[in-house]
Amino acid sequence: MKKLIKIGTRASLLATTQSTWVKTQIEQQYPETTVELVKIITKGDKILDVPLAKVGGKGLFVKEIEDALLDGRADLAVHSMKDVPAELPDGLEVAIVPKREIPQDAFISVQYKSVEELPRGGVIGTSSLRRKSQLACLRPDLNIKDLRGNLDTRLRKLDEGLYDAIILAGAGLNRLGMQDRITTLFSPEQMLPAIGQGSLGIELRSKDTELLDGLQFLHDQTTATAVAAERAFLLRLEGGCQVPIGGHATVAGDTVTLVGLIADIDGKVILKEQLSGPVDKAKQTGIALADTLLEAGGREILAEVYANEVK
Repeated sequence: MKKLIKIGTRASLLATTQSTWVKTQIEQQYPETTVELVKIITKGDKILDVPLAKVGGKGLFVKEIEDALLDGRADLAVHSMKDVPAELPDGLEVAIVPKREIPQDAFISVQYKSVEELPRGGVIGTSSLRRKSQLACLRPDLNIKDLRGNLDTRLRKLDEGLYDAIILAGAGLNRLGMQDRITTLFSPEQMLPAIGQGSLGIELRSKDTELLDGLQFLHDQTTATAVAAERAFLLRLEGGCQVPIGGHATVAGDTVTLVGLIADIDGKVILKEQLSGPVDKAKQTGIALADTLLEAGGREILAEVYANEVK
């Protein structure tokens, strides 16, 4: 193993916490190796006054980090997989996928115990089109407002009374040791998670085979199989991380089962289907499920969303 490894990471509290976990694992496995964090500000971190869907969607939180990998400033990158576009630059791969945290979205409120308890017209915060569309279907009477900023910033806005409730990924709160902030978790039936939600991806240069081999101890094949099905689904739909697409795969024995969703932004049309297949054909399962949803009307929904993105 190399004597010095540089990890490219966003500078947010959650990103550095996740990257520090990887750093600690590597240094424990290889005591002679020193691991440094290289903090990088991404486009998504800079633009805080515009909904992400209006900015463009793909690669908002990873492009600058991938540039650092390609030019040698970083040896590997630690990403939240839900932020990673389905297509990667030539020469890079997400080759290591550690064991997944919880995939569910978390309902967080100071006053209310669940989304069902919110009063009519209650203000709930999220900037995710996937969450907005499913919320609008669950509770069309709610006032859904955009919520941007790092995880700690979003919690502060809730505590200041700007929102009656907010939605965050449960995994991030768990990784920060903030489980007590989770009021309740949405079931996947209520709100299908984002592609890759709850999982980390370690991206590195394809040619760095020695580093890839050395990091295999971090890899969890069950998680990797599930995420492969989800990301193949996303790739077939040509989706970024800021479109109303959801997908969650589970693995039981030799079978992977994927639930996928395409929704329009106001939640009036939600297409959801499930498909199972053998684990060695996880990607093909994701592609087949995407084709089913596209034929069921998903193609028209996504065309309208992408048209609105560039307005």
